[in-house]
Amino acid sequence: MARKKIEPNISYDDKRRSYYVYMDYGVDETGTRVRKYKTYPNLNAARKALREFHVERSMNQNLVPRKLTLSDWLEYWMKEVIGPNRAVTTLYGYRKIIENHLDPALGDVPLQKLTPSHLQSYYTMLLRDKELSPNTVRRHHDLLSAALHAAVRHDVLLRSPTERVEPPRTTQTEIGYYGPSELKELYVLVQDTWLEVIVKLAGSLGLRREEICGLRWDCVDFQQRKIHICQARTAAGAVIVEKETKTRSSTRALYMTDDLYYLLKRERARQAENRLRMGSLWKDTGLVAVDQRGRPYSPNAVSLAFTRFIRKHHLPKLTLHGLRHTFATVASAQGAPLFDIGRALGHSTPSTTGRIYTHLLDQTHADTLGRVAAALK
Repeated sequence: MARKKIEPNISYDDKRRSYYVYMDYGVDETGTRVRKYKTYPNLNAARKALREFHVERSMNQNLVPRKLTLSDWLEYWMKEVIGPNRAVTTLYGYRKIIENHLDPALGDVPLQKLTPSHLQSYYTMLLRDKELSPNTVRRHHDLLSAALHAAVRHDVLLRSPTERVEPPRTTQTEIGYYGPSELKELYVLVQDTWLEVIVKLAGSLGLRREEICGLRWDCVDFQQRKIHICQARTAAGAVIVEKETKTRSSTRALYMTDDLYYLLKRERARQAENRLRMGSLWKDTGLVAVDQRGRPYSPNAVSLAFTRFIRKHHLPKLTLHGLRHTFATVASAQGAPLFDIGRALGHSTPSTTGRIYTHLLDQTHADTLGRVAAALK
């Protein structure tokens, strides 16, 4: 017999001239006992490996090998761990990353054999071959980090490989915005079109697209001249989702200027006329942003229509979300403090406003230096 036992859990194969260490990991989730043999070139190396195995086991740090792949774990994580606690839109975004990228590239890799090298190569492939932006690849890293740290908490992994990789650095995306004169021109062009209410709510109040699409008439207080922002309507692929606002600070009450007050009054009257004319064909949703039959606009359709409107009238390039940035820029130019701008936008802290609208900080800084210089003249 080539192999013979020379010490507990150590045997020697004289034909291969190797030492075999027997490691018993206990039973796996199916009740099957898991054993492994590892080879070493000499007795000292075998003894050292066995001692380390016993130390790890005594500290409950060695894991029972499992046949889970990364794809298996991500499916479990999505369904059982975060499924009950995340918004539908968040889960949709995660699912698209997993289905379109992670599963094809790394899905078959056994979870316990997933290494930092696997992840580093994956990030490089996304940047170089798929030409995804660093910010997008960083979202892949954040998803993997959350999923693999959950595997650590569930005693499937000892350590997450995401802790030992270099994810792409996020970059601040330059978002276009209009100045006061450009915004005035847009307001003139959009007047008496179905986009007028949407454009002016975004440009004059800084509302998000989903806040505009989710705004209901019972949240418009004409007597107090206030608009209460408390819910949102957004898209998860082809599915429209109604939900609460983005954060607690996003729930807020905003004052209606005369222009908005009369605009919304006219819109409510127009919808009342259409309701009488359409009768049972009118779809009564209670939403502000609806078409001639009372049907709510799709958030994606609103963004696309706005982009086409900008192109048609040969205006400077701007997205619908850019109107939110326009509101912040115009408000800052009129002397509004960053704190007040952030509250109107629904930010949790002034630092959030400053981080997103860095050009406002630059402008405030320049104004401050200008005042100091003027005082010294």
